[in-house]
Amino acid sequence: MSEERFGEFVLVRRHGFVAELVLDRPKAMNAVSTEMARSLAAACAALGADRDARVVVLTSSHERAFCVGADLKERNSFSDADLLRQRPVARGAYTGVLELPMPTIAAVHGFALGGGFELALSCDLIVADRTAVVGLPEVSVGVIPGGGGTQLLPRRVGAARAAELIFSARRVEAAEAAGLGLVDRVVDEGRDREEALELAARIAGNSPVGLRAAKRALRLGHGLELRAGLEVEDAAWRSVAFSGDRAEGVAAFNEKRAPQWPGE
Repeated sequence: MSEERFGEFVLVRRHGFVAELVLDRPKAMNAVSTEMARSLAAACAALGADRDARVVVLTSSHERAFCVGADLKERNSFSDADLLRQRPVARGAYTGVLELPMPTIAAVHGFALGGGFELALSCDLIVADRTAVVGLPEVSVGVIPGGGGTQLLPRRVGAARAAELIFSARRVEAAEAAGLGLVDRVVDEGRDREEALELAARIAGNSPVGLRAAKRALRLGHGLELRAGLEVEDAAWRSVAFSGDRAEGVAAFNEKRAPQWPGE
């Protein structure tokens, strides 16, 4: 297993074809400062260009929290001009995770609030342990979810349910979160990282070309009228139909062996 650090607060660990993107600011419960946001965007840019990274798992180094959101202590010292200057840096962190081209899984335990929950929502799947507490409490401090929450949450749970959760600013514990569709799987306490990495390893056994194209079709087609969505799907199919991965997949199936994906 290799490691690469991006700034002081973000770490990337390699587990074969799975990349673990670690939020590593434990002294602040992974509160997202300007420096941390910049590092997260840089790590995502590197991962997005890495053809050996087939799946990314977003984890936390803090025992009791995934991420508590924006660093409000830092923001308390900001002038209006400072806040305006920080905005594109903050957006870069959330869109960095959201726009990763390969499947992404968030492994959540403890608090995932505000921007912390938005980082999880930016992933394709969320695995949470029984200690997880999620929510978007931004209106309780005079702002709104600004890391994608007002757009990602209704796509996950529907407009009315998202409105209730955002307007009330309430925190939701793991069992209820699973019932509402806020997370996809609840596992035993302390097992979120292991379960997410195991799921990622299973996904990473599939064609990297196919995985990226399937994600692209899912993301681009969501919300479109069916006929338009099917055109998005067809374009994604055409991008893989003549690939080396497709040829290898068919050959491996017929030869009854495990495929050796060329990844192109």
